[in-house]
Amino acid sequence: MIRNILIGVLAVGLVGTGVWGYQEHKEKNALLINAENNYQRAFHELTYNIDLLHDKIGTTLAMNSKNSLSPTLAEVWRIASETNNTVGQLPLTLMAFNKTEEFLAQIGEFTYKTAVRDLDKDPLTQEEYDTLKELYKQSAEIQDELRKVQNTVLVDNLKWMDVEMILVSGEEPVDNTIIDGFKTVEKKVEGYSETNLGPMVNSMEEKDHNYKSLPGKIISKEEAKEIARNYTDAGEDAKINVVDNGEGAEYGFYSVSVKAKNKDFNLDITKKGGHPIWVINNRPVGEQKISLNEGSFKAEKFLKDHGFENLKLYESLQYDNTGVFTFVTIQDDVLIYPESIRLKVALDDGSLIGFSAEEYLGKQKERTLPKPKISVEEARSKINQNVNIMDYRMSLIDNDLNEEVLCYEFIGTLGDDTYRIFINALDGTEEYVEKLYNPEPIYDNVIEGRA
Repeated sequence: MIRNILIGVLAVGLVGTGVWGYQEHKEKNALLINAENNYQRAFHELTYNIDLLHDKIGTTLAMNSKNSLSPTLAEVWRIASETNNTVGQLPLTLMAFNKTEEFLAQIGEFTYKTAVRDLDKDPLTQEEYDTLKELYKQSAEIQDELRKVQNTVLVDNLKWMDVEMILVSGEEPVDNTIIDGFKTVEKKVEGYSETNLGPMVNSMEEKDHNYKSLPGKIISKEEAKEIARNYTDAGEDAKINVVDNGEGAEYGFYSVSVKAKNKDFNLDITKKGGHPIWVINNRPVGEQKISLNEGSFKAEKFLKDHGFENLKLYESLQYDNTGVFTFVTIQDDVLIYPESIRLKVALDDGSLIGFSAEEYLGKQKERTLPKPKISVEEARSKINQNVNIMDYRMSLIDNDLNEEVLCYEFIGTLGDDTYRIFINALDGTEEYVEKLYNPEPIYDNVIEGRA
């Protein structure tokens, strides 16, 4: 009797295990199919966008009128941006494809900067026309290679999930048409590096991805541990793990994890100078016990305690029980918006749960600020007369061309809405208009020196 019961229980258990296993297998297959479908969609969108990009560049070569040329160049910029976004949806992060992404970004930047200028007063130069012809030829070569890959994918029913598995494993594929095709595209684009896109296209080259321009010496992993301990207030018993991000490159950063009692932090710290790029405290936030204003003082104290100076709090926002505070550099009473730091403070106990200084580190430099060439009254006259101006200040911003420009920053209301309006202090151009979600920005709280 007992034997029969045991057999029955075992049989039920085996059936249950089988059902569970089948369900797990079914769900896993559904996820794989969904991922494969997304990859296939992104790949065919990429191929279509390259076709479109090539055609639109060709169209610009036959145009002479500003009314036709400017919108078409702007369309090329839009397509190039979409194409780069599509590349990001493919599992290519583990293979070298950065030259192609950079090339697409440069096409977009070149065409956008050309499109937004007054082509009646400043028409295309012969050099720019030659550049467009070269871009047309190069995009045709990329188009041809991608079409070959697309044809093989369709004919042979190739799977992008196989590509992902090969790249994740790190094994050298014996024969994978997709990987080989994209390597061919990347190799061709490497040959385009000498293409002259003009002096306007320089922001990508100037951007310091490796943080090599930062002050300070190269730090060791042990020094990175101590910096992480300082930024997280972790005790000596904390478990700190450091990973060299950059495969031994001189510059770059360390990725650090800090785990201790009631602490679970992740940080990225630059190798040069040991500057934290970002810090995240992975913990749930409880019921709010301090105000947003109190949270701003906590954020300010954190910056002072860690040696940041000449910063001003200009914006604070609250999301659920978290305060988000943005500080920018202040120089000669001018707000330097490109140099910004954001902090997240938990409003349950006032502790830091997020810190981002990527923009601050990437843009920090010595500047000689220009003097305004127009008065504040002249700048105010450029604003819509229906806007009620409440206050103004001087600020430096990056405009649409990624150039730093000195502006009069006006705060004004229109109906129930509040706006920030930036007027170029040199020529009166309306550079940027932003609708604010909070009633008004914060003008106090200046960090003037190191603690």
